[in-house]
Amino acid sequence: MKYNVLIADDHPLARRAVRSMLDGEAAFEIAGEAHDGSEAVRLCGELLPDLVLMDIQMPVMNGLEATKRIKQLYPQIRVVMLTVSDDAADLFTAIRHGAQGYLLKNMDPDDWINYLRGLLDDDSEISRRMADRLLHSFRLPQEPPISEVKPSVLSAREGEIVSCVASGQSNRQIAETLIITENTVKNHIKNILAKLELENRVQLTAYAVRHGLTQISHKSGEK
Repeated sequence: MKYNVLIADDHPLARRAVRSMLDGEAAFEIAGEAHDGSEAVRLCGELLPDLVLMDIQMPVMNGLEATKRIKQLYPQIRVVMLTVSDDAADLFTAIRHGAQGYLLKNMDPDDWINYLRGLLDDDSEISRRMADRLLHSFRLPQEPPISEVKPSVLSAREGEIVSCVASGQSNRQIAETLIITENTVKNHIKNILAKLELENRVQLTAYAVRHGLTQISHKSGEK
């Protein structure tokens, strides 16, 4: 399957670099390029791309506001933020605005391709390499947002599953780790997202980092 991609970045050299990475991949086709956030929103309506690669800092309308509008108008379009920032606050803000993920501009091109393939193929796991980027490449905010649901609403088993998700494990890998069925894992994750008022595994990983849920010991064979 071929995926149409819209590149949104105000720097021509940055757009060219992204295009050069994707041009050699049969799974991706560049649908268009946007010079700012406002143009990105407009082109999404015209082109209906599968994916938008969105720079955060752009004139006229920044990437965060553009992402918010795109997700309101075209919720089926996936948005991945492009950033040079290692400030986790930027990442968490992007996720709250509806982004499905993030990519650091200085990451290895193979990491880009593997991550985008997993995202577009509906592979729900965040690769271990990308999870490590989240855990170790970003400066974490000192305090989680006051309005967030507290981790105390989670059961011990749910806490273990959150830890597994944050470490980049797929549902199958979590099931093998905890010696439960994959369907049980799926049900747990659905309940966890509902309890924490989150939408996806990217948000859940960010939540786990903020609340120190990444180092929970795993007890096997419990429901």
